[in-house]
Amino acid sequence: MATRAETVAAARTTIARGSKSFAAASKLFGPVTRERAWLLYAWCRACDDIADDQVLGHDQQAVTDPAARIATIRARTDAVLRGEWTGDPAFDGLRYVVAETGMPRVFIDEHIAGFALDADEWRPRTTDDLLRYCYHVAGVVGCMMAVVMGVDPNDTATLDRAADLGLAFQLANIARDIEEDDRAGRCYLPVEWLVEMDMPPGEHLKPPFRKRLAVLSTRLARMAACYEESARLGTPALGGREAWAVLAAADIYGGIARKVAAAGEHAWDHRVTTTRGEKIVAIARAGWQAANRRRLYPDAPRDSALWSRARLAGER
Repeated sequence: MATRAETVAAARTTIARGSKSFAAASKLFGPVTRERAWLLYAWCRACDDIADDQVLGHDQQAVTDPAARIATIRARTDAVLRGEWTGDPAFDGLRYVVAETGMPRVFIDEHIAGFALDADEWRPRTTDDLLRYCYHVAGVVGCMMAVVMGVDPNDTATLDRAADLGLAFQLANIARDIEEDDRAGRCYLPVEWLVEMDMPPGEHLKPPFRKRLAVLSTRLARMAACYEESARLGTPALGGREAWAVLAAADIYGGIARKVAAAGEHAWDHRVTTTRGEKIVAIARAGWQAANRRRLYPDAPRDSALWSRARLAGER
């Protein structure tokens, strides 16, 4: 069995190779929070890679045994939650996170449910369907990260803001990865959106439809911006370093959504990323925002028009 230090080292390598944006933001945490964030990321990354037969989020393959893959994720996760060791650092790391933070089991199960949606070849028909999927695959990860940062698992208001940040990230991802998802046989654009734009399902990336597709990617980017702004309003509830990291991540991922929208019909000619220089600027800007967060982000009720965790619970 690997030691905690060895498990953390493996998780650090995983986040460095799997997400430069999250790796950069995580450096702003204090040492204990940073390690727990790496461990949580490694588990999420491992689940995603198992579900999609990929390596660190790349080279996704069409899978022939999706149900078996979800069963593997659940079996390994259940084992560590029972206090067992699997020999897989990504899953064993989750055991440390749960033991050290009191992570609610419901968050873990809700995240796995997102992978199960993909395994079932689920597709969104409505905007609500899209947001429900975004919650499972990313919004609930925001909740888990909040707990890692020391937020009380019963602090509903702060967790709602944390889920908003995850939703913003996923909406940006969907806008950026439309072409990549299409190659894997997936489409996260709601059917009602495609109908509205008179685009036949499966045809949306063809040249005659690129301008219409750009309209939809801009819609995703605007939705992402709304959830990002809501998430920012939750940062006064966090410690200084935690707020800095959250605001940096929000800026970096928000930049991806904004670039996709600005590129229009050329957004999928190449994968949109943020440069090292852009990350440095975002981190510096986030530092100032974190220091002034109580003035910049005054206490205000969450916008009731935004999709919520409570709404998800009502639809179970």
